[in-house]
Amino acid sequence: MGTGWAIRLYDAADEVLWVIKLNALWILFTVLGGIALGIGPATLAAYSLARRRSSDESFHAFPAFRTAFRQEFRRGTLVVLPLVAVAVVLVGNYLYFAALGAAVPRLASLTALVALGLIAAYALPMAVHYDLGIRMLLPKASLVALARPASSLVLLFVAVSIAFVSVKFPVFGFVLAGGAWIQLDTWLCLRFFAENEARLHLKGNQ
Repeated sequence: MGTGWAIRLYDAADEVLWVIKLNALWILFTVLGGIALGIGPATLAAYSLARRRSSDESFHAFPAFRTAFRQEFRRGTLVVLPLVAVAVVLVGNYLYFAALGAAVPRLASLTALVALGLIAAYALPMAVHYDLGIRMLLPKASLVALARPASSLVLLFVAVSIAFVSVKFPVFGFVLAGGAWIQLDTWLCLRFFAENEARLHLKGNQ
């Protein structure tokens, strides 16, 4: 019993350390890329490493992240930067309408922001897991989000939970939140994708 608890404690500590490392690399390379040009490739690089981690691959984090950042520079910018830009506009709209006390436009902005977040939650793991063109990525992610409402609710719950803890404990938000979301989002989506592929394969054999 004692040995089992020790192993689980070690595994938990190892996961926390990994998330801290992934979060730090994501922030570092975003800043090194000048934020606007860094956030896209840094985000896809982080998702790429999270996928490898979820697949139990062994690698050195910094050189692997640096290589992924270079490889994903163009695609990461084209995929992530528009999502960030739309999110910024929607957040701005929400705050503006909230200040005016306009309930309906504020709710519409919030709904659009949640929908965008869910699409991105599927699209980014999908970008590093499948060989999809950029134009196909968001439509495919949107279809998956609509076809799997239960999975979408799980992702939404995880995102809200991380956001809530980050607001309550700002240090957690800075040190862990980004890496925690990327790793959990990737881990969950890989399982959702596998379930979807298994279901489609079963239908194809019927």
